[in-house]
Amino acid sequence: MLVAGSDDGVYRLHGVREPGDLDVWKVLNSGRVRRVRAFEGIDGVFAATETGLYHSPNGREWIDLDAPQTKVYAVGASPDGNRLYAGTRPANAYVAEWSGGEIDYGLAWRELDGFQDLPSRDEWRLPRHENLAQVRDVHVTSTAPDRVYVGVEVGGVHHSPDGGDTWTERRNGVHDDIHELRVIGSDELVAATGFGLFHSADAGQSWTRLDEGYDQRYFRAAVAIEDAIYAAGALANSSTWNDDDTDPELFVTRDRETVEPVTHPRPDEMVTGMEAVDGTLFAATHHGTLLVKDDEWTVTGSFPVPGDVTGRYTPLLWREA
Repeated sequence: MLVAGSDDGVYRLHGVREPGDLDVWKVLNSGRVRRVRAFEGIDGVFAATETGLYHSPNGREWIDLDAPQTKVYAVGASPDGNRLYAGTRPANAYVAEWSGGEIDYGLAWRELDGFQDLPSRDEWRLPRHENLAQVRDVHVTSTAPDRVYVGVEVGGVHHSPDGGDTWTERRNGVHDDIHELRVIGSDELVAATGFGLFHSADAGQSWTRLDEGYDQRYFRAAVAIEDAIYAAGALANSSTWNDDDTDPELFVTRDRETVEPVTHPRPDEMVTGMEAVDGTLFAATHHGTLLVKDDEWTVTGSFPVPGDVTGRYTPLLWREA
């Protein structure tokens, strides 16, 4: 089963591997969904949305976790399930603590004040975003459970070695318009940005741009599967994706130095969410089309995307049924 975020809430997708078998159930009404995630130390699924942060213990019933800001764009957790993190718009980071990984729906949220003290903080804005920024991703690594990575749109990548108490910037060499930050192990990062796809092998202390030579510089989504990293790019931002000349592209890198285009059945649709499970790649496009790659690509169906295409994400999460 896949859990998919869309413009109007969360959907459960059953029969995702074979064409014509896709069953789509809407399980949460909410604002636009920015991330759907699950964590090793906590049962259930989380949805970060424009109307709040929600948790579901079973993928059907959902509870609002009363995050300090309404617009929650990112959610993370420590591997032991003792800390839950929320990233918001405006760009703030919060943590809630409880014991033993059990969900306490009366969470006591605390702002991570050190995050606001980063030297570049006053630069985190973009005129077309109402001069605001948002935290796009929060990741805590299983191999270094006190290490927290945060990606900010617009603001770059930042790192905490102590669970969020103190912070350092890891934005040198990476474009600061972060759309998706993926952590692969404790030190390897990939950042899909508004101006290129970037890779770091040293926890963000240095970055390499991978997409040189291609016109699709606006990257929206990335995922690691086995030895490969897939990432989706377009010529320009999502306000142009209804045009005939959008020319999106899905790329793959295996050497972490260059990318090459990937042929798939919906070349005119921009991939806006991906998930990797046991060697299978799932990709959802800005039209809500679900693509699956095993030995070859198939189109297994679609789910609703009823809102304005501008700003759309279609995050995916695999869960056992």
